[in-house]
Amino acid sequence: MDALSVTIMDEIQQANHAFERTFARADAAGLARLYSEGGTVLPSGHEPVSGHQNIAAYWHSAMQSGIREAALHPVEVEQLDDETAIEMGTYRLFGEARQLVDRGKYLAVWKHEGNEWKLHRDIWNSSLPTA
Repeated sequence: MDALSVTIMDEIQQANHAFERTFARADAAGLARLYSEGGTVLPSGHEPVSGHQNIAAYWHSAMQSGIREAALHPVEVEQLDDETAIEMGTYRLFGEARQLVDRGKYLAVWKHEGNEWKLHRDIWNSSLPTA
């Protein structure tokens, strides 16, 4: 595939695959490196989490809670300019033996840093009913 035929959806999907692979390896520090220098995670029921060290600690805690795999499915990606894109999608989280732990939707703001798209703002919420 030449550079002209790669769409923003393709690039974000590749970044999402990197997130999924890194999560499956339980590499919280690696996940944090997928975020921009000013990246912030905005999890439901939790204060905002900023900075690579804090983002790594957040994802490490999520993994310790039993989440083993994340599956991301972009629904739409809009590129705002050369350095910013917005993605809306759905996710599924799995525990041991691929048991579904959660499913929901997310919105991510991406920043192009260096030669890569990095997560800049990452927010999601469950589609499962509250207990």
